[in-house]
Amino acid sequence: MINKNSNKKEEDTAVLVAIINQKQSEQQTKEYLDELAFLSETLGTKTIRTFTQKLDAPDVKTFVGKGKLEEISEYVRAMNVKKVIFDDDLTPSQLRNLEKYLKATIFDRSLLILEIFLKRAKTSQAKTQVELARYQYLLPRLTRMWTHLERQRGGTGTRGGAGEKEIETDRRNIRNQISVLKKKLEKINKQNFTQRKSRANITRVALVGYTNVGKSTIMTILSKSEVFAENKLFATVDSTVRKVVINNIPFLLSDTVGFIRKLPHTLVESFKSTLDEIREADVLVHVVDVSHPGFEEQIEIVNKTLAEIDAADKPTILVFNKMDMYRKLLESSDETMQLNGIENLALIQKHYATKKDYFSVCISSKPSENFLEFRDKLAQLVKKRHSTIYPNYLKDEYY
Repeated sequence: MINKNSNKKEEDTAVLVAIINQKQSEQQTKEYLDELAFLSETLGTKTIRTFTQKLDAPDVKTFVGKGKLEEISEYVRAMNVKKVIFDDDLTPSQLRNLEKYLKATIFDRSLLILEIFLKRAKTSQAKTQVELARYQYLLPRLTRMWTHLERQRGGTGTRGGAGEKEIETDRRNIRNQISVLKKKLEKINKQNFTQRKSRANITRVALVGYTNVGKSTIMTILSKSEVFAENKLFATVDSTVRKVVINNIPFLLSDTVGFIRKLPHTLVESFKSTLDEIREADVLVHVVDVSHPGFEEQIEIVNKTLAEIDAADKPTILVFNKMDMYRKLLESSDETMQLNGIENLALIQKHYATKKDYFSVCISSKPSENFLEFRDKLAQLVKKRHSTIYPNYLKDEYY
């Protein structure tokens, strides 16, 4: 008898695991797990349960305690869960122990982000950057599950079976691949540097912000061209550049990869050339999803990342996006919350207004609201930079 369901694809499911400690409160842990679930969904995996445990520090062997590990194991076996995803990075020994005990594919936050980047990358540069970061991250973590991961991903240079000799061979192959990717990336970076150098005679503006805050939508409106935008994390991995003209002054607008908390260090290192679009920009447009409950922390994460790449002191417009959704949140709250919400936003705008050539504006990109004000503020900063490139141009001709 033919099984009618034999060709039906089995659902890819996951459980999420995090710990609560002095550095990370219960409320923060919940927010981080919500984001982790969104990351999991972006990869195409459905989250069916979360596990948390209060610990002063992760267990050095299994991240969580013995009792919690047994609880997770029982659930994974009972529900035939495919993946167990941890919200923090795992050490090589933790990874080995967890794979052995749980008999499932183990991801930590960094590996999950790397897999999403690999799935989203389109250009040769982005693909090379992510491949390099992923190999560098996985090299010290090679276990017998490595072959399984590579078979899922369709990787090269792997074989069936498992064992210490095979893992050593894989390590050698990966080191060789890392060397090849570094040389390839160096060549691409030189080409991109030459391209960026040729843009020295035009003002450059970069859209920056946490992932999924609406940067690509804003770029579509400003540039009047279709730019891929999706309600998923890291919809944009490759930098996109468009020419925009406001008040007869042209400039280049870049939509860059979104930032996120706990971004893998190997990914930041590999993406340095992409981040050059931000480092070498004349003006930054920092987009914030003001309807997100943790938007203040997201602002800090972006500012910290900008400081790390020496781009924190540039002329900036802080754009509080999705004001329509923010108002709906306030309307659903009591009167005190409404007042606090409005006052809170005003205080935040004032708090960040410390650098020279700084503006803030509240907008909604869908539907379009306050976009003229935003364009005017952007035009002021672009005009100022344009006048330094072309000091003799007739300003009155444009305004």
